[in-house]
Amino acid sequence: MNFLVSGIVLFFAVHLIPGWGGLRRKLIDRIGDVRYKALYSIIAFIGLILIIYGKSTADFQSIWIPPAWASKITVVLMVLSCIFLVASGMKTNLTRFTRHPMLWGVTFWSIGHLSANGDLAAIVLFGSFGIFSLAAMFSANLRGAKKGQTEYPIIVDVIVLIVSLTLYVVFVVLHPYLIGVAVI
Repeated sequence: MNFLVSGIVLFFAVHLIPGWGGLRRKLIDRIGDVRYKALYSIIAFIGLILIIYGKSTADFQSIWIPPAWASKITVVLMVLSCIFLVASGMKTNLTRFTRHPMLWGVTFWSIGHLSANGDLAAIVLFGSFGIFSLAAMFSANLRGAKKGQTEYPIIVDVIVLIVSLTLYVVFVVLHPYLIGVAVI
């Protein structure tokens, strides 16, 4: 569990730097933009590796038993998560409805997994990502985040949907091999 918590702290700490009153700008001025991005990426990657290792080696400590219907909710939320995550990397009409497609994607992912997992490590992992995403949205809104105004051709949204559903199917197929748990 120590690796999991350390990874979460490291991963989120580096993601908080851009919002810490000019710290990002000071670091870029001191070490340069390319080095800053490289250091940021390396630290985030190390945090991610610690999270994965920490979750995979954490002792199973049951906190609650998920109800049978929770897996159905997870399926729906994971489809939404894939759509929002894919859309966050593209110019789509979704940005006209939400300012934070990536953060909503992570929020759906975390809620879906929290509903289907009742062990302490899962609660720490998925709960921390959910709380961080909601807090990041709130913070960005306070700083003036705005919804997109541009209307894009509907074909872009169709492409997002096709890519998202394909990605979802790939995750469902690979989940038992990568995570050790069959989804369906």
